[in-house]
Amino acid sequence: MTLKNASVLIIDDDTDVLTAVKLLLKTETREVTTEKNPENIRWLLSRQSYDVILLDMNFNSSINTGNEGLFWLRKIKEFGSDAAVIMITAYGDIDLAVRSLKEGAADFVVKPWHNEKLIATIKECLNKKNAGKTPGAYEFSGDSVIGTELLGESEAMRDIFFKIEKVAPTDANILILGENGTGKDLIAKAIHQKSLRAKNPFVKVDVGALTESLFESELFGHKKGAFTDAREDRVGRFEAAQGGTLFLDEIGNISLQQQSKLLSILQNRQVIRLGTNQPIPIDIRLICATNVPLAELANESRFRKDLIYRINTVEITVPPLRKRKEDIGLLAKHFASVYSSKYLKPRVTFSAGAMEKLEQYNYPGNVRELQYTIERAIIMADSEVLYADDLIFSPIETVKPDNDEPAELHLSTIEKNTILRVIEKHNGNITKAAKELGLTRTALYRRLSKYDI
Repeated sequence: MTLKNASVLIIDDDTDVLTAVKLLLKTETREVTTEKNPENIRWLLSRQSYDVILLDMNFNSSINTGNEGLFWLRKIKEFGSDAAVIMITAYGDIDLAVRSLKEGAADFVVKPWHNEKLIATIKECLNKKNAGKTPGAYEFSGDSVIGTELLGESEAMRDIFFKIEKVAPTDANILILGENGTGKDLIAKAIHQKSLRAKNPFVKVDVGALTESLFESELFGHKKGAFTDAREDRVGRFEAAQGGTLFLDEIGNISLQQQSKLLSILQNRQVIRLGTNQPIPIDIRLICATNVPLAELANESRFRKDLIYRINTVEITVPPLRKRKEDIGLLAKHFASVYSSKYLKPRVTFSAGAMEKLEQYNYPGNVRELQYTIERAIIMADSEVLYADDLIFSPIETVKPDNDEPAELHLSTIEKNTILRVIEKHNGNITKAAKELGLTRTALYRRLSKYDI
């Protein structure tokens, strides 16, 4: 079936979205139907079949959890529709959009979209449907690895790989969260390599290590004579990344004064070198990373919220290695291969005891600690088999327990965390979550709104 012969149903409570999409698709498709109220889905599907359904993920602007979209996606499947369902979402709901794919959605589009992109997505979903592919089937061109040493077979890493595939072609600003040693810089490089800017520079700056005096000179550049040691003109990192990607690592460690200067550059999209008054336009894709948890980062005494919104169009959270232990074997074998070649050693294998030791350890230093552990073992090994005694973990790390969530005894926090766990348990199904919590749906929604969930 071609797009010209397709029947499309659009379900969104935003009249402007319905009008815009209907005008766009009116000449591209056979028929376009719009609906504001998802409660009418059963009635609409009973009257006729649709080839494509565009379904919003949020129908209550005061809540914005995406749970309603997932609920109605399941209902569409229960009603027996074989339409390709494309979810309409915002950048902040990428995690929920990924979950929707696992529950049968064919794809998702992110607001605001380019019209050409929306049409291309609909065509692709129709082509997959015509070819007999299951809507929502997980496809990832990179299998278990993107770029050098960014590997993973766990569900968490495959979700990250999927996000990289979806956000890389856009110019969305990305915030990568995760503990030290989890590979945030590798994810930033992978996003750049898969972006439309891949042939242009990728410039990394550890902004957390810059002093107040160096911050402006390093990022914005300076003119000769601007200060005592300015012996020549210097291009700043923003200019150096022109047309490409600027990666600001450890963004959570910069001062409020530095944050203010950075925010001004991002708002105006231009830099002024120290010692001049001439603004220079910049065209960069910004990726930031921090080991500071987002909840802590959002404390305005530490970090400006307006800057968080600027750098956090899409958020990618990298889980610690202890939370994805199914990746340990893959990573260990990869590092063993790398360091065997580097140090001209025979290719080694791991004994059962060695692999068990690797998988039982909690890795407070994450992938970086595993990497150095394997490197040391390869250097010191006397045979082609690594045994448990050959693996010596770093004494500089403090081992974290399996359950590293802080104890929290405040009553409101306990209630919030309980609600979150129950909703997660039921995969976002509000009806089931409310039933288990002993609440009505309305009462649960009030609590979601109260805790800004």
